[in-house]
Order: sequence, then structure tokens, then C-alpha cells
Amino acid sequence: MFIIVVGGGKVGYYLTRELIEAGHEVVLLEKTRARAITISDEIGSVVLARDGSEGSALAEAGANRADVVAAVTGDDEDNLVICQMAKHHFAVKRTIARVNNPKNELLFRHLGVDEIISPTRMILGSIEQDIPVHELLHLADLGGGDLELIEALLAEGSPAIGKASADLPMPEGCTLFAYIRADRAQPVRAETVFREGDKVIVIGPRDCEDALHGTLIGTEVEAGAV
Repeated sequence: MFIIVVGGGKVGYYLTRELIEAGHEVVLLEKTRARAITISDEIGSVVLARDGSEGSALAEAGANRADVVAAVTGDDEDNLVICQMAKHHFAVKRTIARVNNPKNELLFRHLGVDEIISPTRMILGSIEQDIPVHELLHLADLGGGDLELIEALLAEGSPAIGKASADLPMPEGCTLFAYIRADRAQPVRAETVFREGDKVIVIGPRDCEDALHGTLIGTEVEAGAV
């Protein structure tokens, strides 16, 4: 597989090294010349001292025949531009972008980036597994990122406590999928009555989080806070 990695920071460096060791053909684009020379001294001539957000640099790297372009710079705007050019000007089949600000994820998906890697989201998710930062916990993306799997903890004061599933005003497109009670997962049925301490699993579009928070938690949050 031929892969172009854009960004020679620590992420790009180790990614390139691992891909080479796995037997892939790789070109790494790093715009800072001194950094590019340093990496080249360590991993060889696969490094080009070029700005990957420029179409001419991607062309020189061979984007017209690349299977994957991975934009992993520390700048979200650059990563988006790189993926857009790779997809629309060079017809690269798969684009991967590092997204540093989680609020940019929806834009990246809307503009057709195939896969999004959000270090901030991943670390936050790990923290929330043990110490909930919000009552709504993002578990996973589904359907290519258009849908997500969300866990809601029904704490004291939740308007869902004591109500049957069928009586809850769910946001459009959201479905109550399952609930966890006493460490046992069970399917949600129309007659299911929720109790304090239940963890409810919901499938829904990414833009339903505010309304879902109001239904299951009792207050609304700023869009994108989850």
C-alpha cells in the first residue's frame, strides 16, 4: 500500500516509521526543512521538505497514485485542506485527518474526510470511563460518523426516572437501544421504566445531543460540549 503522511511531528514520525517497518511504501512531507533533514537522517530518503498543504507538494509526493493520505500536522485547518486536495484533486481513495479541536469534527465529516482521529476526544473518553466529566458519554461513531453511540447516566433529578420508555420525548432520529442496571445490559422496550442509576445507551445523529441531554439528564448543554 502506498501512503502519504503529512506532518513530521512526533505523530507523523512514528507513524511513518511503523508503516515502513510493516512493509508499506511511504512518503512523509514535512514543511520545516531542518526537521525534514533530521527525520531523513533517521529513516531515509522517504522524506520531502515540502508543505503538504500545497497541491504541488502532494503531486511531487505521488498523490495521484496514493492509496491513503494521512494529514497529522498540529494545525486542523492545514489537515482539512490537505484531505480536501487529496480527495478532490488527486482522487485518493482514503483520507485520514488528525483533529486537535473536537469542535471541528463535524466540519471534517461534512466535508468528506474519511476517517478522523481526535486525540482530545480519545483521552476525554478514557477519563470519562472512570470519572464522568459529563452525564452524556460519547462511546463510538457509527454509520461513517453520521450517527453516534451515547451513554446517559440517569442521576438524581433526571426527568426520565420513573417514566416508561414510550413516554419519553426523544429527539428526532434518536433511539433508546439498551440500558444497564446492576451491571446487566438489557434491551429497552416500550414498557421499560427507568430508575436512578441506570445507564441508557442511545443511537442518534450527532446534532441531537442538546435535546437528548434535556430528555435524559434534565438540563441542556452547549452544542459540542459532549
